[in-house]
Amino acid sequence: MKKISEQYKLMKEGKTYQFDDFLYEKQKECAKTLTKINALPFGNKKREKMLKNIFSNLGKNCVIKEGFRCNFGFNIIIGNNCYFNYNITILDSFEVKIGNNVFIAPNVLISAVTHSLEAKERCNLEGGETIIEDDVWIGAGAIIFPKIRIGKGAVIGAGAVVTKDVPPKTVVAGVPAKVIKTLQ
Repeated sequence: MKKISEQYKLMKEGKTYQFDDFLYEKQKECAKTLTKINALPFGNKKREKMLKNIFSNLGKNCVIKEGFRCNFGFNIIIGNNCYFNYNITILDSFEVKIGNNVFIAPNVLISAVTHSLEAKERCNLEGGETIIEDDVWIGAGAIIFPKIRIGKGAVIGAGAVVTKDVPPKTVVAGVPAKVIKTLQ
């Protein structure tokens, strides 16, 4: 195994970093494993074992349907009783924490990473920890931006673009997402 790179250390510290050979190899390994995982139907024992190995943590009683994609996997922590429908993408260039009882509808993007608007600095990867607390439901086609916290029991409407933290027990929808309802 290659020596851990300085850029990897910066990533794990949540600091701006640049892609290097070490990270490229890690991403390539993840892509190969995901190709194997996505070739098998959900519920397959071999598939479940590979999924457990790719994440930092995968809780009990989780379903991750085909079409799942991520950058590395080792920056993803998933709680218990989660359901990821088809074609979920998690850009985990920084840590992504997903609580218990989280339901994610098809075609959702959770991105913990972005790039500078300044062209000279665009090669840098920026972002930070993205947290989805317990009992959250994310509707189909939603996009979650980096450094977002979605509070316990919140609902993200289909197609919403979440650019700011979401308070617990609220429903947000729209582009950009705004609170449209408070739940009991």
